[in-house]
Amino acid sequence: LAVGSANPVFLPAQPWLCKWCGLCLSCVRTFFEGWLLREVRGNWIKQRRYWFVLSQDSLDYYTGPEKGARRLGTLVLTNLCSVIWPDKQTYKETGYWSITVYGRKHCYRLYTKHFNEAVHWACAIQKIIDTKAPVETPTQLLIRDIEENKFNPEVVEHIYQHNPILKYTQGPLYAPLLPFPYGSLDGKGYGSVREEAVKLFNCLQQLESTREPVPIIQGVLQTCLDLRPLRDEVYCQLVKQTSHTPAPYTAAHLRYWQLLTCMSCTFLPGPTVLKYLRFHLKRIQSQSPESEMDNYASFISEALEKTKCRECVPSWEEIQMLMSRQEMLCTVHYPGPGSSQLYISSHTTANEVVRRMQEKLGLQESKNTFALYEQNALWEQPVAGSALIADVLTSLSTKESESKSQWKLCFKLYCLLDADSISVDSIEYLFLFEQCHEMVVRGQLPACEEDLQALASLRLQCLMGDFGMHAPCPPLDELFPGDMLEGCPATQRFPTGLLAGTLWSHTATAAHKQKVEQDMRLRSRLKEEAAAVMGSILERWKGLAGYSRRDSMAAYLTIARQWSGFGCTLYESSTGSFSQKLWLGVAATSVSLYRQGEAEALESFPYGQICSYGKNPLFIRPVFRHRAWTHSISPVDGVQFGYGAKPSGLITMQVFCRVSERSMQSAHDTAPPPAR
Repeated sequence: LAVGSANPVFLPAQPWLCKWCGLCLSCVRTFFEGWLLREVRGNWIKQRRYWFVLSQDSLDYYTGPEKGARRLGTLVLTNLCSVIWPDKQTYKETGYWSITVYGRKHCYRLYTKHFNEAVHWACAIQKIIDTKAPVETPTQLLIRDIEENKFNPEVVEHIYQHNPILKYTQGPLYAPLLPFPYGSLDGKGYGSVREEAVKLFNCLQQLESTREPVPIIQGVLQTCLDLRPLRDEVYCQLVKQTSHTPAPYTAAHLRYWQLLTCMSCTFLPGPTVLKYLRFHLKRIQSQSPESEMDNYASFISEALEKTKCRECVPSWEEIQMLMSRQEMLCTVHYPGPGSSQLYISSHTTANEVVRRMQEKLGLQESKNTFALYEQNALWEQPVAGSALIADVLTSLSTKESESKSQWKLCFKLYCLLDADSISVDSIEYLFLFEQCHEMVVRGQLPACEEDLQALASLRLQCLMGDFGMHAPCPPLDELFPGDMLEGCPATQRFPTGLLAGTLWSHTATAAHKQKVEQDMRLRSRLKEEAAAVMGSILERWKGLAGYSRRDSMAAYLTIARQWSGFGCTLYESSTGSFSQKLWLGVAATSVSLYRQGEAEALESFPYGQICSYGKNPLFIRPVFRHRAWTHSISPVDGVQFGYGAKPSGLITMQVFCRVSERSMQSAHDTAPPPAR
């Protein structure tokens, strides 16, 4: 077999062939050679042609193929070496197909004109690497010895005394404690994993002298979040720095324990390192009982029982609380002006907060279900029950800094299974009223304009009491759905270009002035419409004199209940390439599909008729006894909702709402224009 300039030499054929290049494993072990270009770095980067020879143990290059040629370099191949395969981007930039081979001391960047030749070399080198036995570091061997002798304290102590790699050091670390493949990482500005491991140890040592440890701790946690293999390495480094410390009770030394506490609440180590860590914690507790180290070790042991991998790096506030082994306060809002403060840990889930809020507000016996929501003035999203509240709060803080809008965590009704059982004197009734009004303002309650004005006046009566000339009045958009008024397109500034001052510029200026005038007229008309609507609402408000708050809420909900879909949770859907927008309504007894603004459902399916829900990640296909109803998935419009054939059996389901074009084509063709 000869490919390009490569000349492999074969032993007898074997059946194990590479699917990429067809090379036999025994052939690769024997010999592979050919001309390749190698990148040479000096005063400038250039490529030189060398004769490369691949053997069972190394990749060597020579001045030429002749027998007495001088060997110029060797890259020893071990299990930690890595190969980067040829990519199109390099070929477009240089005209060559490249492969990169990373070794412990050297990195070879090799080039060839032929793609097949590059693939053959990459595959051959990778197969040699795969035959090598896994490399174990001294630390790994010692961890295994400690595990085997953990019930013999004398042997364990002897291992520690005669192996400084296991004990605290003030000197630098020149190599990682665990084995990592050679090579660089793409993206996020990191070097190789080995380089980052050594840098992290330097960061750990800086904790002893810094006045403010939180930024360093956050940086270490962020690196571990981005580079998963480094988590076990950092655990091993922290165990090392908390073993046989010369001054164990100083504040500088306790910084290592504080970082170990934060790590234990953020990442769970691998099984081998976890056993080693647990042994270390028990050993410290037995050596230093009733000390601050004992307290940290006990806290870490409990945390490891609960920790799941985090989605976000702990916030500044959370790190400060963990350093002092305390819980942090979380503010949870609920419909109306109310809010409640709860103490949470790094392991508290949304389901736990929901349960505690139900207990605090006396809602344990409610037949309806509740959930937490991420919410701002324009948007909200339910929080998954298994989500960690610490991650949610960190995410909300990030969103606030990026969007300049205020985000909050809200406790609300999630699925209304029994609206009739809600007592008018309960806080749950207030929840129902407030969330019903949110639907009205968002335009999610199909009703005529007169009913919407009546609802707005009842809302005013509930909030403000009887009408008064000097009573402060909320803005219209807090009382009345904005989509009932005609939308106003945003004014666009016409760009000036190179032809400014010419005829083209005059034409553009005239068009711009005309556009501004049209927008001003439209805005003026909208203000007039809004003033007229507000006037009608105020007149209706005057007629409600004497209505109590409870009467106003009851009248409000009576009007809202006229819609057959009252009580269902609506999720916005789209029909793909069509302009039509739909609502997927999830109620206690059925799933329905509505055209936005229309009161009657296009389709409605009781849960008793649904045989199954497909698990295909591309489609959700409820299968009915007489026909099928298919929803295609949009990966960006994911929502969760609850449904149940019986109120006692609530099932949680992940749904991505985008109705398939085929299933809605007929409805679209016969549909009138959506009501404004």
